[in-house]
Amino acid sequence: MALNSKHKFTNALRQSIIAYAFNIFGIVAGATIAYQLGLFKLAPWAIVVYPPILSARGVIGGLFCGRLSTGLHLGTVQPRFFGNTRSFDLLFQAIVTITLETSIAMSLIAALFGNLFLGLAATDFFNILSVIMATMALALLFISPLTMTVSFLSFKHGLDPDIILYPVESTISDLLITLTYILMVNLFLQFNSVGRYLIVFVGLILLFVAAYLLSKNAREPEFVKTIKESLITLAFVAFIVNVTGSTLGKIAEVIGERREIYTVYPALIDTIGDVGAVVGSTATTKLALGTLKSSLSSIRNHVIEISGAWAASLIMFFTYSILALVIQGLFTLPNFLRFTALLFTTNMAAAALIIIISYAAAILTYQKGLDPDNFVIPIESSLADSMTTISLFIVLRLLG
Repeated sequence: MALNSKHKFTNALRQSIIAYAFNIFGIVAGATIAYQLGLFKLAPWAIVVYPPILSARGVIGGLFCGRLSTGLHLGTVQPRFFGNTRSFDLLFQAIVTITLETSIAMSLIAALFGNLFLGLAATDFFNILSVIMATMALALLFISPLTMTVSFLSFKHGLDPDIILYPVESTISDLLITLTYILMVNLFLQFNSVGRYLIVFVGLILLFVAAYLLSKNAREPEFVKTIKESLITLAFVAFIVNVTGSTLGKIAEVIGERREIYTVYPALIDTIGDVGAVVGSTATTKLALGTLKSSLSSIRNHVIEISGAWAASLIMFFTYSILALVIQGLFTLPNFLRFTALLFTTNMAAAALIIIISYAAAILTYQKGLDPDNFVIPIESSLADSMTTISLFIVLRLLG
C-alpha cells in the first residue's frame, strides 16, 4: 500500500511538473508587461484591466478544460477535431456565447471599480469594453484550437487531462492573451481612429456570432444548462477578478519600477491557479466515476493529488525566482535569497487557501446536483488570481 501511494505521488508530481513547466511562458508574458509600463501610464485603466482580462480568459478556459477532461474520461467527448459528439459541439458553441457575456460583465465591473478606487472617468467604460471584447474575441480564435489539441493528444498518449490540460492551456493562453492585449492597447492608444475602428469591428463580430448561436440553441437543454450555470459563476467571479485588478494597481504604487515583480506575476497566478485546477479537476473526475465520496471529509482520500500538485508549485516558484532576476540583470545571492523567500511565503499562503476552496467547490456543487466542471476551475482560477495578488501585496508590505 505504501509503495502504491508513493508511486501515485511520484506520478502526480511528475505530471504536475510537466504541466507547470509551461508556466515558464508566464515569465515571457510578465517581462512583456514589465517593458510596457510606459504604455500603461498613458491610460491608467490599462493596468487595472489586465488581471480581469487574464481571469476572464481563465473562467472560460477553465470551464472548457474541465468539461473536456471529464467528457474524455466518460466518453461523451471523443479525442478528435472533426465528427465529434453533439455534446462537444454544444459545449464549444456555449463557450463562444460565454465569451461575449464575460467580456461585457468584466468591462462593467472594471469600470465601476476603476471609478470608485482609482478615479477613472465614466467615459472610460466604452474604451475598456472595446479593448476587452476585441482581446477576448481574438483569444477565442487562437486559444480554443490549442485547448482541444492539448486535451486530445494528452488523452491519446495516456496522460491524465485533469492534470495536464488546464495548466498547459492556462499558461500558453496567458502569454497569447497578454500579447493580444498589448497589441489592442497599442492600437487603441497609438493609432487613433483607425485602430479604434478596427477594435470595435472585431468586437462586433463576436457580438453577432454569439447572438446567432444563442438564438440557434435556445431550446437545447445542454446548451442552456451550461449558459445558466456559467452565469452563476460569472456573477461571483466578476467582482472577485476586479479586486485583483485594484490590488495590482496598489502593488504598482508600492513596487514602482521593480520589474522582477511584474516579470513573475503572470507565472505566479498561473501556478497557484494550476494547483487548484489539478486538485479540483481530479476530484470532479473521481466524483463522476464514483471513486470519491461527496463529502468534505473525503479530502484525506485525495491527499496524494494535493501533495503532488503543491510540491510541484514550490519547485516552479524556485525556478521563477532565478529566471526573473537573471532576465532583469539583478541576480546576486542576497537578491535571490530575499526574492525566493518572498515568493515561497506568497505560495504557502495562496496555495493552502486555493486547495481548500477547489476541493470544497467540487464537493458542494456535486452535492447540489450541479455540474462541478461548470464551477470549480472558473471559480478557483479567479480566486487564485485574487488570493495570489493579495498574498503578494501583503508579503511585499511585510518583507519589502
